[in-house]
Amino acid sequence: MAMADEADRLTASLLDRCTFPPPGTDVTCAVSGGADSLALLVLAVSAGCDVTVVHVDHQLRPDSSADARVVERAAVRFGVPVEIHRVRVIDGPNLEARARTARYRVLPADVLTGHTADDQAETVLLNVLRGAAIDGLAGIRASRRPLLGLRRFDTRRLCSAHGLEVVHDQTNDDPRFARNRVRHELLPLISDIARRDPVPILARQASLLADDAEALDRLAAELDPTDARSLAAAPRALARRAVRRWLWTVDPEVPRFGHPPDAATVDRVLDVASGRHRGCDVGGGRRVERHRQRLVLSERVEGR
Repeated sequence: MAMADEADRLTASLLDRCTFPPPGTDVTCAVSGGADSLALLVLAVSAGCDVTVVHVDHQLRPDSSADARVVERAAVRFGVPVEIHRVRVIDGPNLEARARTARYRVLPADVLTGHTADDQAETVLLNVLRGAAIDGLAGIRASRRPLLGLRRFDTRRLCSAHGLEVVHDQTNDDPRFARNRVRHELLPLISDIARRDPVPILARQASLLADDAEALDRLAAELDPTDARSLAAAPRALARRAVRRWLWTVDPEVPRFGHPPDAATVDRVLDVASGRHRGCDVGGGRRVERHRQRLVLSERVEGR
């Protein structure tokens, strides 16, 4: 009884730091069987949400089906329905990206995930290494990530308090993947140099930059990216954002599974808008040209 009371108190204290929707809201939780996603399940139920659990088996390990059984037992214990999806992902180059793409093709668009502040810190550092600008440095957006205010040690404590079986995915220790090296090597080194835990600092910076990015997006949305004169006259920061969004959202599949156009591509389009060039390639077999002060996006014609 005392253990149950302790688990309830811990759940309530952690829930105060989460951002779940109001009680009674239908939510789908992506649950891998790890501590973070199991904590997501426990806290979503405790928040009074109407929870459905979805588990995706990537079939990357011979025993991967055991993860689904862990998730099913947790779902039964907390009285929520569970869906199991199996996708085939072959080991090899770009494994993380391909697994993520396969996963999100079967998950609903509004799925909740168990990302924590530690994931946020890792994402910010990875984006620094990739040369990302403000959007990348803003990291993971809070929408659909209700646990961003928690740490991994919080989710582990919660699972332990509830006596939940937790899956340990060995791929999270594989140094082939940059995120794992950031997690196990870079963050500890930064902590040693700074003599403090860098995760809250990076998470806070990401939150501040996300607010700045949102404000810039609202201002950029007022620009017509096909109006060459308006684009050339606008502050370059807003013009860049307007062009990036235009190029990125032409194909409805791209924003979900791909990356926005790089800075060099955006700058080439701005050179077209300002009259420095008549047209430019923007990747994906597409080209932007200026006609009567309007920018036109079209398929690139071979030989031009």
